[in-house]
Amino acid sequence: MKKIAALLSILFVFGSIACNKDWVSEQFTHYVSFKAPVNGDNVTPIYIRYKPDGVVNYQLPVIVSGSTNNDNNLLVHLGVDPDTLRTFNDANFQNRTDLYYKELTSQYFTIPDTVSIPKGINTNNINIGFSLKDIDLVDKWVLPLTIKPSNGYTPNPRRNYSKALLRVIPFNDYSGTYSGTALKVYLRGEEGGAAIVSSEVQVYVVDENTVFFYAGTVDENKTDRRNYKIVAHFNDQTREVTLSSDNPAMNFNVNQKIYYSVEDVKDELQPYLVHRYVTINNIDYNFTDYTSVTNGTIDYTVRGSLIMERKLNTQIPDEDQAIQW
Repeated sequence: MKKIAALLSILFVFGSIACNKDWVSEQFTHYVSFKAPVNGDNVTPIYIRYKPDGVVNYQLPVIVSGSTNNDNNLLVHLGVDPDTLRTFNDANFQNRTDLYYKELTSQYFTIPDTVSIPKGINTNNINIGFSLKDIDLVDKWVLPLTIKPSNGYTPNPRRNYSKALLRVIPFNDYSGTYSGTALKVYLRGEEGGAAIVSSEVQVYVVDENTVFFYAGTVDENKTDRRNYKIVAHFNDQTREVTLSSDNPAMNFNVNQKIYYSVEDVKDELQPYLVHRYVTINNIDYNFTDYTSVTNGTIDYTVRGSLIMERKLNTQIPDEDQAIQW
């Protein structure tokens, strides 16, 4: 029995040495890639705090893959890649051009031409500067990037690695995804009857204290969504929300004053986590849908409330990273 145990020990030692030798040399190729994981829409959402003046920086990692450390001083060349975005839009939306992601124009960002990755280091960050004042989020903005081929390195050949489609999402204290289950949409005159409800309502940035959303059940998949924008301004002194529309054809009318509240609640199990709830109460407005029915209109009354939850990790100093999107 002792002999068997000794033999097994010897085999284990030699096996361990053999396994270790397998990792002395590189097992893969030192490809260069973006670290830009995609969501269900096959784009990479990046959240940028909206500021009316100045530049907000976002750091996008570039990594060198492999089982050993990078053994060269690399100068990685970067570029904007409209062709990839064009192909993506054609493949996903075909003739629904109103749903196409729109290339972020150069007035809204700056990006370096190159990023260096020193020998022995496997990652570095690209510093992208965003100036998003007056951006119109009716359009779905994407910054398409590519790693250009060059001597000394090889861009990763796999999809979504050497290319990055960054869906740029500015945020302020009031933008985000609200629960819409308590917001009821009625045919006007039948407010006591059945209501239409959307599970979620997307709210988009206009400026630091102002957002917009779409009337009723209109969302960003509707062709003429631009006609149904409702702008909401938050007064942080009176806690009043003022709704308005710049489209007279929508016959938009607010029936009562609307207020909001903000509440922070510490997580019971994770004390570093704070749940922040923004609630918009007493919503009550009318509008006319004048495009869904040919030569006809439909009048609606919308009543109820909206609530958004943000989870904030107080241990992370960078705000865009601290919020668990």
